[in-house]
Amino acid sequence: MAFPGKLRIIGGRWRGRRLSVPEAEGLRPTPDRVRETLFNWLQPYLAGASCLDLFSGTGALCLEALSRGAARVVMVEKAARVAEQLRKHVVTLGAEHATVIQMDAVDFLQQAPQAFDIIFLDPPFRSHLIGHCAELIEEQGWLRPDGLIYLEAPGKNHTLSLPPTWELIRSRIAGQVGYHLAKRTG
Repeated sequence: MAFPGKLRIIGGRWRGRRLSVPEAEGLRPTPDRVRETLFNWLQPYLAGASCLDLFSGTGALCLEALSRGAARVVMVEKAARVAEQLRKHVVTLGAEHATVIQMDAVDFLQQAPQAFDIIFLDPPFRSHLIGHCAELIEEQGWLRPDGLIYLEAPGKNHTLSLPPTWELIRSRIAGQVGYHLAKRTG
């Protein structure tokens, strides 16, 4: 996949806004068509929601969520240069209810939790962090009862390791990307 250089907000109050994306190793922006489907799935739940993106990267998921009515977002990003670009996006958009935290996602999840309505879990494909992060989210209490979890993983031959209290409610493959929506039922 060619590096895009720009991120386009595809819906909501910032629809059509284009934001610069730094080129960084492992940065894999969620494709527009995947985001469109995801936010069609999430639309009934977004108004007033609090969202956490553990591997924020371009910020596409949380910025799209804010654009479409989420009340607040927290974007966790390990790479300093990428986190700084996210902070610039927040200022450019006037996104006062967005927080950028430069930190490793696993370290972040080991802090005192605050419960979120929607969590985006989209780690680098080669990291195998979905299962570990899902376990920490559940054990530490980062997700509200009936909360939603978006997961993005390699599309083929990949088994999601999810806590027993998470029910997979939507799942699709687009090219090499498998994208899934789970709900916390326990």
